[in-house]
Amino acid sequence: MAEAYDDRPLPIGYGQTISQPYIVAYMTEVIQPKPEFKVLEIGTGSGYQAAVLAEIVKEIYTIEIVTELAAAATLRLKKLGYGKVKVKEADGYYGWKENGPYDAIIVTAAAEFVPPPLIEQLKENGKIIIPIGSPFMTQTLMLIEKNGKKIKTKNLLPVRFVPFTRKK
Repeated sequence: MAEAYDDRPLPIGYGQTISQPYIVAYMTEVIQPKPEFKVLEIGTGSGYQAAVLAEIVKEIYTIEIVTELAAAATLRLKKLGYGKVKVKEADGYYGWKENGPYDAIIVTAAAEFVPPPLIEQLKENGKIIIPIGSPFMTQTLMLIEKNGKKIKTKNLLPVRFVPFTRKK
């Protein structure tokens, strides 16, 4: 598929997309991953962001709400040798508490606000990168840093992501 080399989002089925390679690289760079990091990703999709992170960090946990995408990503990541990536089918709003706290959290779907459970599961001096805004408009990619009880936010750049979906 020739489109795989385009720097743009591509559909992966079920109303979802794989992020453009530039954005995957940018989000990875912003969290400043280190080999000893434990990272949580919300929105596994195809597994691409998780695979990129698995090349850098010690532990990667990723949550996907779409059953078919979670199953396909699990098989794909295992087949490609990314056995250390743990995939869970669940509502990413609640994070993955039993494996936290995390050094960084990457959210790959646009939310209207940062889910409080994600902030709670973030380590001291940890970072969350998340697109915030309406799913029908341009969103803002934001960096959230946790320092004690202080939460610092920084607007990074305008983006367009699929909406953050919830279990009904």
